[in-house]
Amino acid sequence: MTDRVDRSGLQVDAKLARFVEEQVLPSIGQQAAAFWQGFAQLLSVYAPRNSTLLDTRDSLQAQIDAWHGARAGRPIDQAEYQAFLREIGYLVPEPGVFTVTTTGVDPEIATMAGPQLVVPVLNARFLLNAANARWGSLYDAWYGTDALDAAPAQGTGYDEARGAAVIAAGRAFLDQAVPLKSGSWADLADVTALELADEAQLVGKTAAGLLLINNGLGVEVVVDPAAQVGSTDKAGISDIVLEAALTAIVDLEDSIAAVDAADKVLAYANWLGVIQGDLTDTFQKGGKSQTRALAPDKEVTLPSGEAALMPGRSLLFVRNVGHLMTNPAILLPGGGEIPEGILDAVITSAISAQDVRGLTKYGNSREGSIYIVKPKMHGPEECAFTNDLFDAVEDLLGLARHTIKVGVMDEERRTSANLAACIHAVRERIVFINTGFLDRTGDEIHTSMQAGPMIRKAAIKASAWIAAYEKRNVAIGLAHGLSGVAQIGKGMWAAPDMMRDMMTQKIGHPKTGANTAWVPSPTAATLHAMHYHQVNVFGLREDIAAQEVPGLDLLLQVPLAHGANWSEDEVREELDNNAQGLLGYVVRWIDQGVGCSKVPDINDVGLMEDRATLRISSQHMANWLLHGVCSPEQVMDSLKRMAAKVDAQNAGDPLYQPMAGNWDTSMAFQAGCDLVFKGVDQPNGYTEPLLHAWRLKKKMAA
Repeated sequence: MTDRVDRSGLQVDAKLARFVEEQVLPSIGQQAAAFWQGFAQLLSVYAPRNSTLLDTRDSLQAQIDAWHGARAGRPIDQAEYQAFLREIGYLVPEPGVFTVTTTGVDPEIATMAGPQLVVPVLNARFLLNAANARWGSLYDAWYGTDALDAAPAQGTGYDEARGAAVIAAGRAFLDQAVPLKSGSWADLADVTALELADEAQLVGKTAAGLLLINNGLGVEVVVDPAAQVGSTDKAGISDIVLEAALTAIVDLEDSIAAVDAADKVLAYANWLGVIQGDLTDTFQKGGKSQTRALAPDKEVTLPSGEAALMPGRSLLFVRNVGHLMTNPAILLPGGGEIPEGILDAVITSAISAQDVRGLTKYGNSREGSIYIVKPKMHGPEECAFTNDLFDAVEDLLGLARHTIKVGVMDEERRTSANLAACIHAVRERIVFINTGFLDRTGDEIHTSMQAGPMIRKAAIKASAWIAAYEKRNVAIGLAHGLSGVAQIGKGMWAAPDMMRDMMTQKIGHPKTGANTAWVPSPTAATLHAMHYHQVNVFGLREDIAAQEVPGLDLLLQVPLAHGANWSEDEVREELDNNAQGLLGYVVRWIDQGVGCSKVPDINDVGLMEDRATLRISSQHMANWLLHGVCSPEQVMDSLKRMAAKVDAQNAGDPLYQPMAGNWDTSMAFQAGCDLVFKGVDQPNGYTEPLLHAWRLKKKMAA
């Protein structure tokens, strides 16, 4: 039974109360009694508002379901459809001409363009790696991945042939990013004698070599003739270190499995550690114990002889939970669980207040801001709620108005259809919009669940609405003044082992005018940083802003399978693909509490999976089941066969618990079945309610 303490009528988990009162409040000068009293008052206002917003979601969905049900089998007439959506309040009037007025934004967000990492807060090692991914070795990224088009390294030691290919590629990169006044970097024999075509690209000297700059990003040329690589280089260059992940999102949402107070305290403790600057993690690697800590800033001697510092760590956002879920960490006076998004807003901001007040080892925001990404908001009313909530949190913590900045994930259909109005609702604190293809697709399926069967999952990626969605996001952001103020972001590259493909395809993101895009690892961040040397994002934006914004007719096209007559093999193939991905993710979530990991797909290709991909797979199967494309027996057949495949893919994991044959005892398998067979009834198609229920049951059983 949970040990609870009373705090101003709130029943607070004792461990959470101790953490807040002993590790968070003293350093920011908050008295515990006043804090809990203020928190309780905040909840008395905002918990009911949160509940009302969820009721609105349910009401809108019920009306949309009824509308589609009454027109079953008929094509959707866009004029009629949009008139209906306006009538029920799903579509709202455009706000007209306005410009966002956010101030106090760090340059990494406002005026720089580069990669962004998303990292699960529960894994301290990954969190430190992400924070330290501000700088990354290009030589290591090329040598150890398939990004370089050359023969792979041979043997266990240093392969000089592979090394020579890396050096040659490095010289070509320098010729493109920081060209010499004459000749090529390939011919340079003495770095001290180099002359750049543009002397303004020379920032200064570091302890390791020279620091150069291109398109606002640092390039450190490391000179060490005694090093293994430097000894084979005519100029003694041993590495090229790129400024890579300018920002990182520390995630309390989709990439973690946090279902109770114990999970939340660990999450908050890691956020506290990385904000304070004293987070460390000790682990075994190669039979030796290693300890990881945050990187210091990079010291630079400017050409004038003055000393300067370059940031050594990524600027950190924290992604709070959305409006849907509650958590038993705190019980309200009436006995209900606290809305988890409100809990996150208060506790993560209280921790970040240390940074605002200059009490940390390194500092995160040099502008004194707190950056919170808010996911899964449905439309401008929910964005306005977040704005008001952040006002109340600032008042509770004694922070100046709009200290807390917001990032709006444009990943729900009602948000993307009303994006300008959503931005308007948070116009004084917005610092980020980002397209989320995966959740957006899951919401697309659920919103139109009753309209008919959807096309196959792979075909959805080529749908007209997706192109409109991605283009509208940038265009609307630029139209309302986000350039120079906020990040306009793009989504994740999900295959961390396929870096050559990433280098071919992901350059498309900066070409859209987006000044950040998500990558799955520090190595990928280093490689993706090269794209921002090739593309001057801010230089493209004037032309992009002049282009026509795609209208709602394209955005609201439902990807229905009109007249499709799939064979039994095609149906089985689609079900197997969905079932394997679903179970591969769910089994780790339920049994081991792993919210994001590299999960082998049906072809054994490792993909980064989180709840967003799960939402698509489960909703797609539920949709086909609802409309008779497949039978319950076919779905169960796929789930059972794919359970055996997932078991085999995880055979090397000593903590893994097989699903196959344990149909009645494997909670992971039962959770997977629920996600499909109960998928139509899940709120907005979200997977969290079922995942949390099964994970809590698993923890209780253990």
